[in-house]
Amino acid sequence: MKKLLLLLVLVVVASMIAACQPKESTLIIFQNKVEIDAVLRTYAEAWGVENNVTVEVKSCGGDTCAYGTQILAEFQADEQPDIFVIEGMGGYNIYKDKILEFSGEAWQDDTELEFIADGKTYGFPVAVEGWGMAYNEEILTAAFAHEGTGRTIASLEDVSQAEYLEVFEAIQAYYDANSMSDYAVVSMAAAAGMTWVTGLHNFNGYLSAGLSYTDKTVIDNLNDGVVDAARLTQLANWVELLFDYADPTILATGGYNEQVGKFAEGKAAFIHQGNWTDSSYAESDFDMGYLPHATLTTGNNKIFIGAPSYYVINKDSQSVEAANLFLNDLAATSEGHNYMVNEANMVPAFNSVTLVPSTPLSAAVMEWNQAGKAYAWWQNDMPSGFGMDTLGPIYSLFAAGTITKAQFITQVTNAITALA
Repeated sequence: MKKLLLLLVLVVVASMIAACQPKESTLIIFQNKVEIDAVLRTYAEAWGVENNVTVEVKSCGGDTCAYGTQILAEFQADEQPDIFVIEGMGGYNIYKDKILEFSGEAWQDDTELEFIADGKTYGFPVAVEGWGMAYNEEILTAAFAHEGTGRTIASLEDVSQAEYLEVFEAIQAYYDANSMSDYAVVSMAAAAGMTWVTGLHNFNGYLSAGLSYTDKTVIDNLNDGVVDAARLTQLANWVELLFDYADPTILATGGYNEQVGKFAEGKAAFIHQGNWTDSSYAESDFDMGYLPHATLTTGNNKIFIGAPSYYVINKDSQSVEAANLFLNDLAATSEGHNYMVNEANMVPAFNSVTLVPSTPLSAAVMEWNQAGKAYAWWQNDMPSGFGMDTLGPIYSLFAAGTITKAQFITQVTNAITALA
C-alpha cells in the first residue's frame, strides 16, 4: 500500500513538473524559392533548437509547383502556414484578410523596403534585387585615360544625359583608336522575348526616377490614363541614346544569352541588366559595378532597387510570437545575416548587415541600397501585360528603326491614355 501511495505521489509530482515546463511551439514556413529550400531548412532548424520551436519549412515554386495554387490548398489544410510569401500588391490583395500587420518590430527600423499598404506595414522583405547601368571598370578606366579629361567613374554617380553622351563618345573613340570593332558601348536587347528589359525595367525609370522611394504619383497617374509629357520625353531621349550606342545586332534580334554574353566576354562597356545576371560572370576577369540610368535630363543619382517578395504572418496563427521572433532574428543576428548572404546568396534589405555578397553586381546593389540611393520599383503595379505586351513592342519598333522617337512618344502616350 505504501509503495502504491508513493507511486501515485511520484506520478502527480511528475505531472506537475511537466505542466510547468515551457511548451514547445511550432512554426510552419511556406515559401516560394525552391533554390533556397535546403539552406533555409538548415537555418530554421538550428534557430528552432535555440528557441525551443519546431520549425517546418515547405517550399513550392519553379516549374514543378505552382505557389499560387498550392498556398490556397495550404490554407484549407488542418495546419495553416504561420509565415508565407506574397509578391507585392497582387499577392496582398488576394491574401489581405489573412495577413497580420507588423507594428513596432525592431526590423522595421532597419529597412526602407518593407511592404506597405494603406500606410501600414504587412511584409518583411525577403531579399533585394536591383539594376542600373552595369559597367566594365577596365573599359571605362581605359577610355577615360584615352579621353584625357580626368573623368572618373565616381564622377558619374550623379549623372546627366549630356554626360552619358560624352562618356559613350569617349568609349567609342577608344574602341576606334584601338581597332576594337567587335566591342559595344552598350549591350541592350529590345526584340521580342526581351520586352521585360524594355517595357518593364527601362520604363520603370519613367515611373520612379527622381522621386522619393514611396512617391507613387506617376504610377497612379498612369493607371488613371494620365501622361506626364515632360517625363516621357526625357525617357525617350535616354532610350534613343542607349539604342544609338547599342550593339545593333543584339539590340534588334538578340536574346538574353547574347545580351549578357557580350558583357560577360568583356566586350561591352555597359549592360542594361540586374544583379540576377551575376551567375553569368563567374569566368569574367574584370571588375564591375553600377551607375544610374539617365532617365531624366539631369539629376540621376540612384539605381532601381526593390524587394520582389515578402514574408507575411498569418494573423490566425497560434505562433505569432515565434513568427515575429524568427523574422527579427533573421534581420538582426549574425546567424541570420550569414544565412542570407553566404548561404542563400541573397542581397539583404537590412542596413545593419555588414557582410558583402561575393558576386559583384549583388555587392553593388547592396552598396547603393545601404547608402539610401534607391529608386522604387513600380513597374509591377502597371496593369497586367501592359509593360511587356503593350509597351515592349513599341520599344522594339523604335529599336528596329521602324518608328521615330516622336512616334515612340506618341504611341506610348496613346497606350497610357487608353487606360483611362
